[in-house]
Amino acid sequence: MSDHRPIGVFDSGIGGLTVLNAIQQALPSERLFYFGDTAHMPYGPRTLEEVRTFSEGITQAFLAMDCKMIVIACNTASAAALSDLREQFPAVPFVGMEPAVKPAVEQTTTGVVGVLATQATFQSDLYASVVERFASSVQVLHQPCPGLVERIESGEFTTPDTEAMLRRWLEPMMARNIDALVLGCTHYPIIRPLIERIVGPDVRVIDPAPFIARQVDRLLDQRDQAAGPDASNGTTVWTSGDPSLFLAMMGRMGWPPTEVRSATWNEGVLTPA
Repeated sequence: MSDHRPIGVFDSGIGGLTVLNAIQQALPSERLFYFGDTAHMPYGPRTLEEVRTFSEGITQAFLAMDCKMIVIACNTASAAALSDLREQFPAVPFVGMEPAVKPAVEQTTTGVVGVLATQATFQSDLYASVVERFASSVQVLHQPCPGLVERIESGEFTTPDTEAMLRRWLEPMMARNIDALVLGCTHYPIIRPLIERIVGPDVRVIDPAPFIARQVDRLLDQRDQAAGPDASNGTTVWTSGDPSLFLAMMGRMGWPPTEVRSATWNEGVLTPA
């Protein structure tokens, strides 16, 4: 039985597009709705309660559009809101982000792995649980990256200032002999080429997006909710910021021309155009 309802995917901005792309590649028959909450970007420095409020409003908007599943393509929002959303909407399957510490631990030979993420992610119970479950046998170096999301959202993918910022964080980790580096924010894979150039070929850089796409596939199969080959697939994009700027950033990331629609917040209610 085919389920042609869409899957909702959201992030604070363009970062979740890295997850959206992985889902598109893995599940080309699915119809996808994406929302980038650029008006509230970045989520990282915000309080957990603020991020929970935004996430609930986005979820309500997606459910009003009959989404069959919601993917929280944002580590900060997953850390702040995933548990609450599952409790509040028990009939809705949610897929959240968690830093890919497990594959890093499985692949390390030096016994030292690094994680780049927002401070909110590092302070969350979700992250602490992941490290406790999977990383007791290795040393995990935690590196918050304040300001990096804003640089990526402004298109500074390869500027000298962005490289200098990354080197300040990465070189001390390399000096401690990391051989795996987890990208714990969905924005960071956008600058993966720069990160890989800095850390060199001996450090494996791990992007969680493919793991998330596989989890979406597994859940759809378990719930018999996959779209059939005759489904009306495609992707619709909304932003709470400037659609033209969002479209320009998508172009910088290599996306084909795509319509980006406006969505507005009003007293905690999100209304897509």
